[in-house]
Amino acid sequence: MATVVRGVRTDEEIQRDVLNELKFEPRVQPNEVGVVVKDGVVTLTGWVDSYAKKWAAEEAAHRVRGVLAVANDIEVRLPTSAERTDPDIAAAAVRALEWDAAIPVDKLDITVSKGWVTLRGEVEWQYQKQDAERVVRRLQGVRGVSNLIVVRPRLSPTELKEKIEQALVRTAELDAQGIQVRVEGSKVILEGKVRSWAERDEAERTAWSAPGVTAVENRIQITL
Repeated sequence: MATVVRGVRTDEEIQRDVLNELKFEPRVQPNEVGVVVKDGVVTLTGWVDSYAKKWAAEEAAHRVRGVLAVANDIEVRLPTSAERTDPDIAAAAVRALEWDAAIPVDKLDITVSKGWVTLRGEVEWQYQKQDAERVVRRLQGVRGVSNLIVVRPRLSPTELKEKIEQALVRTAELDAQGIQVRVEGSKVILEGKVRSWAERDEAERTAWSAPGVTAVENRIQITL
């Protein structure tokens, strides 16, 4: 059996693909963003007129194969028409979070300073933390978001391990027998072998779906 290993890509290849991905991203104008790549680390520069655009550019860069990390140095310059006071942004953030039924807004603290939103509090699921940031960063007038929300485990490591193993067995797209699960605190480590990248990604998605998980280390190998 052979193990699939991703080939090493040059900085020039990565830069080319990031630029092409930015052209493909409808939320960003390609001429707004500059791209520099060194040793697989992408630095994004330039300026945009909303935080949502800055985030979209970062997401686009992360989608490119071979990217090890992204330094997002894009500046947000809001047009005068988009300027809002901090109380206005805070009120809008509360309303937006209340509209998303998956986010326990009563467990969150929201602070706004000069357009920068800081989220604090505790949630049970990783997706709730991610959704809270996603909701807020789209609001008009937001210049940036610091997500300090803590995912607080509600289960013991043994219970968490059992829940993930049961979920893997239920997933039709996976052969769960080839996957081993280890839990260290709230961190999940996946090991073993599967037949495709799709199965590997599905196993990781399943692990992230468990309550209290704050990190997933995917060591699963692909075998042909």
